[in-house]
Amino acid sequence: MVKGTSSPASLEALAIGIDIGGTGTKFGIVDRVGNVLFTGEISTKKHKQVGTFIDELHENLSSLIQNVGGSGRIRGIGVGAPNGNYYTGTVEYAPNLPWKGIIPLAQLIQDKFQLPSILTNDANAAAIGEMMYGAAQGMKDFIMITLGTGVGSGIVANGHLVLGHDGFAGELGHTIIIPDGRFHEGTGKYGSLESYASATGVTLTAKEMLAKTDTESLLRQISVKDIDSKKVYDAAVQGDAVAREIFEYTGKILGMALANFVMFSSPEAIILFGGLTKSGDFILKPTREYMEANLIQVFQNRVKILVSHLRESDAAILGASALVWEMP
Repeated sequence: MVKGTSSPASLEALAIGIDIGGTGTKFGIVDRVGNVLFTGEISTKKHKQVGTFIDELHENLSSLIQNVGGSGRIRGIGVGAPNGNYYTGTVEYAPNLPWKGIIPLAQLIQDKFQLPSILTNDANAAAIGEMMYGAAQGMKDFIMITLGTGVGSGIVANGHLVLGHDGFAGELGHTIIIPDGRFHEGTGKYGSLESYASATGVTLTAKEMLAKTDTESLLRQISVKDIDSKKVYDAAVQGDAVAREIFEYTGKILGMALANFVMFSSPEAIILFGGLTKSGDFILKPTREYMEANLIQVFQNRVKILVSHLRESDAAILGASALVWEMP
């Protein structure tokens, strides 16, 4: 599936951005100021072998590359992927991808396309995209938190991504916020932020609250197996007290975690991205309140909580393509 928005008017250098998810992979060609010229998408999960995946990716992208005048205009390829290691260009033990073990993905893509390729994890790519094209423009210290099915994060300090000695720094979603708390099936750990502040976490909180009380709620009209974060939001909009309490609790957990992150790196802003941000003040208001309440005085009222400026449909592609402009 491929679509284009416009033909480029000049011959400036362009970048390819690829965002690899467990279900699907999105890709696009982007100019230096963040205009997404062409986009496409293929299935990730149908490819049991990484080789066939790269073959289909190349087949789809080749026509887009020709549309912009050929590979001579492409400065490079940026890739965002789960468990992507910036230092090695490898994807390592990604639980939601069909290829297991350590995959030298950047090298495989570079060999296939004959273009310089660079890779990092998806949340770090989002942070770079936000710094280049979004709400973090001009900032040198900020934290990007993605609130989707899981909780991803990218930390920028002194204008650089915090990568750690092995390339895996910044997994704030897996920090333990409630000792011996909710079980996380993907990691086998208890009480992580992702278990509570993701869309999955909201769903689990809803089911727990409904099971523990007999308070009247619109959510009781829905089969338990069909409850999700969108239905909780819809109920909250209609004034449902239980749904609003679910968001209050989620915001409390997220705010407590953000306070810890602020005291770690003293960012100018925390930028939130992803489906849960569409819940607006239902989650943003308690998040701000509990973050401030848990900060020591020197940090209070100094850190902004912002919602990403990037359009969700293009954000992952923009983030991955932004890696190309950071290439030496």
